[in-house]
This record gives sequence, structure tokens and C-alpha cells, in this order.
Amino acid sequence: MSGRARLMWDEAVTGYDFGSGHPMDPVRLALTRALVEAFELTGAGPGRVPVVAARAAGESTLRLVHRPDYIDAVRRASADPKSADGGYGLGTEDDPAFEGMHEVSALIAGQSVGAAEAVWHGEVEHAVNFAGGLHHAMPGAASGFCVYNDPALAIARLLELGARRVAYVDVDVHHGDGVQAAFWDDPRVLTISLHEHPRTLFPQTGWPEETGGAAAEGGAVNVALPAGTGDEGWLRAFHAVVPPLLAAFRPEVLVTQHGADTHFEDPLAHLAVSLDAQRAVAEACHELAHEHTGGRWVALGGGGYAVVDVVPRTWTHLVALAAGAPIAPETETPQEWRHEVYRRARQSAPLRMTDGRTPQWRDFDEGYDPADRLDQAILATRRAVFPSHGLLP
Repeated sequence: MSGRARLMWDEAVTGYDFGSGHPMDPVRLALTRALVEAFELTGAGPGRVPVVAARAAGESTLRLVHRPDYIDAVRRASADPKSADGGYGLGTEDDPAFEGMHEVSALIAGQSVGAAEAVWHGEVEHAVNFAGGLHHAMPGAASGFCVYNDPALAIARLLELGARRVAYVDVDVHHGDGVQAAFWDDPRVLTISLHEHPRTLFPQTGWPEETGGAAAEGGAVNVALPAGTGDEGWLRAFHAVVPPLLAAFRPEVLVTQHGADTHFEDPLAHLAVSLDAQRAVAEACHELAHEHTGGRWVALGGGGYAVVDVVPRTWTHLVALAAGAPIAPETETPQEWRHEVYRRARQSAPLRMTDGRTPQWRDFDEGYDPADRLDQAILATRRAVFPSHGLLP
């Protein structure tokens, strides 16, 4: 490896803007980038990462996942938003069309593809694109604030480059449905999604019985968490499912999606996870990459709509972990960043890099409660997919 980590960033990604009042406010990206800078995580030297802007994903790359007619529809809507075709999920309440939509969506996708290429070619061990993680986009339609599916495109590019086994772990509060759909029948890709139960949250998919197509049985893994799940349950579920499956699958690259919308302050969902638990999962993903993939780790952002209080801190922790310079949770946020928060959002910034929690969990293999809804969810997933990987439920 010629370097430890890389941050993929182009200022133009903040142009991914569905308009005033839309939950996907690009200020969350700008404030994350500002906090990363305030902690001096970028640049040359130990504990710092170079910032690299990759090219936008081109037509041939986009076609690795998306249908040509859909790409054409995005281009048309990008040039003339009023012409957006709702049949492709464009011009909807979730995905309003805006001028330049194709260009900025392709740019975000390009950062994730560039991250995958850098990791695969050994230029770096880890690469982070917190503007990415747009996991709902389907081959032929926009969905859930997502136009192009950059996680799926990064994985598809890894396969094109010769990867034989890629694992994808998605801890966004919403099911990673678009990535699952892209690789439903591909035994080279293991998709694992931990999300709020589809009974209570968009996109109403991600049941434990969704386990992959006939050619890839057990290749899709879904942990449907009860609404209200907090730190202990979330971490218990993660550790009961993810590490044993990665050990059995033996991936060559780990791609992870770190949507921050599991947080108890998030306005669009119903889990009760803290910033500290989110940091703990990012740390676990980092460790799992070193354990199973020789450190090859592509880490992406995702959802997250508490755009000041949560998202910037969560993703700054992610960048710091990738850089090998983890930020202690009790650390105060830099004063200059607090001023930037007020300037951009006209609200007070959080004062520390923690919610004041110390996340702990009980190991599932030490015993479970058959009457507990969380344990029922974990067991349903393990029963559905563990036998396909030679594991006991």
C-alpha cells in the first residue's frame, strides 16, 4: 500500500440539492467537510489523509448498474427539470428534478468508484466518500432521494476489475434495497443491511426472508430491527450477524454504508441510536476490514437528516478512523467550526464529539431471550441465511 487512506471530495457535490425544505440538505456535506478540516484530518503526514477529486462516472460506468433509458431520462430531466418523467421516479416529492442533476449525481458516483479503484489497486488501504451511500436508486428508477446508486456502482467496478468476493454492509436506518437488487443473483457479492423494520419505514423491504436469488442463495442478508431499538440492541444485532458472515464469506474488499439516520434525533425514522454507537460500528467495520480484507475498505455516507447535530460529527469520526487518527468522543468541537455552523445554519453547534453514551451490548451467542423482539429479529435473520454459509443459527 502506498498510503493509509484517502478522502474523496469535490466541492461541487454540494450541488446535489433537491431544493428548499427537502430533508436532503447539502449543508450536511459542507459542515462535515468543515469539521474534518477543523480537526486537521486532511493533508500530508501521519493521521492525515489526502483529499482527491475523482472524475464523474461516465456512461459506461453508469451502465454497470443503470439501464441506458434511465440514464437518458436523468439527462433529459437534468437539462429541463419540468420534463422529468415520473415513470422513472424523477420529478417526485422524494426526488424532485433540478438543473444539473445528472452531472452532480454522476460526480458523487465517480467519487465512490474512484474510492473503489484506489483501494483495489493498492494506492490506499481505506477510502471515504461521505457524500455517497445513495443506496435506494434502482437500475431503472430514482428512489428515496437517490438518483444514481454509487455503492452498487463501486461494487460493480470492483467486480469488473477482477474482485471475486465483495461484502457490502449497510447500517443506514433504511433498507439498502437498491444495492440488494443490483446483486440479487450474483454470488460474488454479499449484501448485509441492518435497518428499521419494513412495517414501520420506507422502503417497506428488507425482510429476513429476502435472502438472494436462486444463483446466490444467502447472498442477501436483512436484519429488520424493531422501532425504538437503541444502542445495546443495535450493536448486539450488528455483532450477532456481521462478523460471522464476513468470516465465512471471506471478502476481498469491504464496502460499508454509514447512514446517520439511525440516530435518536433523526426526524425521518424511529430508532434510538447514539452518535457513540455509530462511532463504535464504524470502528468495528474498520477492524473487520483489517481482519478479513487486508484493510481494503471503502466507506460511504448515506442518509441522515439531523444535518447539524448528528451528520457532521458521525462522518468526521468515520474519516478520523480511516485516517488512523481516531477522535476521542469527549473531544470538544473546534471553535471555528461552531462559528461556521452558526453562519450556515443559524443554530448552535454541538459542543463535543459525543452524546455522552458508553455503548455496551451482550453477545448473542451467550444466550438470547425468545420473547424479546430484538432477539427474535436477530434469530430470524440467522435462521434464514446462516445455513447457506455453513453456520449454525
